[in-house]
Amino acid sequence: MAEYVRKQVRSFQQTVKDKRKLSGWIIPRQQSSFADEGTWWASSPLLNDSSSRKQDQHRHGRDASRTPDLGSLDHVRLLVLGRAECAGMGSSSRHTRRGSDLVGGLLLRRSQTDISRREAVYCIILGNLVTTIPLVLNGAVGARLHIPFPVAMRSSFGWYFSRFAVVTRMITALFWHAIQTYTGSTAITQCIRAIWPSYLDLPNHLPSSAGITSQQLLSHFIFWSIQFPFLLTPPHKLKWFFVFKAVVVLVSSVAVVIAMTLEAGGTGDIWRQEDAVTGETRSWLILSSMSSITGSWATMATNIPDFTRYLDRPNGVYWQVVFLPAIQIVLGLFGIIATSAAKVVYGRYIWDPVALAGEWQGPSGRAGAFFVGFTWCVAQIGTNLSANVISCANDLTSLFPKYINIRRGVVLTTVTAAWIMVPWKIVSSASSLLTFMSGLGIFLAPISAILGADFWVVKRRRVDVPALYRAHGGYRYNHAGTNWRAVVAFLVSVVPNIPGMAATVNPSLTGKVRGAVKIYSIFYLWGFSSAFAAYCLLSVVFPARETLVRETVSGDAEVFPQEMSDESRSLSTRDPEKKADTSIGVDSV
Repeated sequence: MAEYVRKQVRSFQQTVKDKRKLSGWIIPRQQSSFADEGTWWASSPLLNDSSSRKQDQHRHGRDASRTPDLGSLDHVRLLVLGRAECAGMGSSSRHTRRGSDLVGGLLLRRSQTDISRREAVYCIILGNLVTTIPLVLNGAVGARLHIPFPVAMRSSFGWYFSRFAVVTRMITALFWHAIQTYTGSTAITQCIRAIWPSYLDLPNHLPSSAGITSQQLLSHFIFWSIQFPFLLTPPHKLKWFFVFKAVVVLVSSVAVVIAMTLEAGGTGDIWRQEDAVTGETRSWLILSSMSSITGSWATMATNIPDFTRYLDRPNGVYWQVVFLPAIQIVLGLFGIIATSAAKVVYGRYIWDPVALAGEWQGPSGRAGAFFVGFTWCVAQIGTNLSANVISCANDLTSLFPKYINIRRGVVLTTVTAAWIMVPWKIVSSASSLLTFMSGLGIFLAPISAILGADFWVVKRRRVDVPALYRAHGGYRYNHAGTNWRAVVAFLVSVVPNIPGMAATVNPSLTGKVRGAVKIYSIFYLWGFSSAFAAYCLLSVVFPARETLVRETVSGDAEVFPQEMSDESRSLSTRDPEKKADTSIGVDSV
């Protein structure tokens, strides 16, 4: 026993010594069925190959540091998400306190422009329906090809330009992880306050310039510490957690609405207000609010392939068309009703469910506050996992495969977002949550549109998956590794929105760019539709024939040659005409 301990101590000391140098962090090269030999793309967890699977299991455990991709035996074993898990994971990204804040901000915005609260209902319904379109289009990419977002983007953006889309999403994920983590810490505060009310009176030893109190910093650390083990757990092992989150958030929302309507003696005056403006002004205000809804979920529309790749059945992604809008519309309506009832009970609108629970006193009130706080802690953890951390870790892995695997990417993401970016400063200094989320949609809308257009219209769902992993494969497009059609489509979408976004930051510019402001009011509709149409048009007029194939090449024959040869012989015996054709074509389809 003593010898074993000494051996482990020496091993740990040697590891620490090695990590003092950059070379000590290099990930050993591994063989891959798809990637170019001698490159670290083959070592990337995105390209985990069966040749190193047993070694990894022995050294680290099956999922210690990697999320297997197509090209590994583990990949097949991880196709374990069914329809319920997919719906739970998708709704998990939408059930957040910031989603409730968005509804509340929408209500306040309507009151400031004399628009009735009923308009907020229209915006929630239409906004969520519109968002479902890119969600399903891009979700099918992961479900059918079983590849993550960084790899999927190479098909349309090119080998090197795809990194622009990856970096854009990575920055977005970092900001959102920072905000969602700090928001979760306030939910932890309610849980602790419900048990020990004196927790709110914890002395503050930090200066005002810190932007946070000692009690808030402690809550932030507690929530981050609870969240950290979940982030290190592979998502396919947490499918139960996403379903649990969807259920508990729905139950909590129903309970809060019932409690508030009983306390207020009704739903308040939300349904009795009249429209104060009509005509064109009213229409543009509705479109602007709807775009705020769609823009807030634009991140998930790009992230979705990272999770639908685990679906056991590709058609499972289509359930989101019905399930996700329905759930979000119901929760949005609950938020509006609870906010209206809060105006009756407390004399002001309180749209944040955790802040609302903070008003509850007494034994029963604190019990309810604990349940609400616990619910939104679960919600924030689920959202960070499904929409932010894993996505950012995938991006880091694809950008720096020589040094970063999935586990290292997760650690870097959560430490950077939760501490280095100082999220409490971001939240307190943001001029408008609606403006912040709208700005994200300007850049994410064309990325989602081009990804969907390339897969469904240009490639017609026929992709050479192994070529996506080769630097000099068909999807390189040119020496620069850039698909110029995607560049033009991206600019067509983004450029008209920039003046309008500038006007929202600096209102003095509104009179000079009035037309651009209207375009910005429908930024997601414009951004997605214009990029989609431009990319399709350019690809038809100037087709990239080297990227077109006659049939989807999944690469299964390269990863499982024995199994595929047996299957091919079986098909040939039954019907020679049905023999699989995996040849790569270059002619236009």
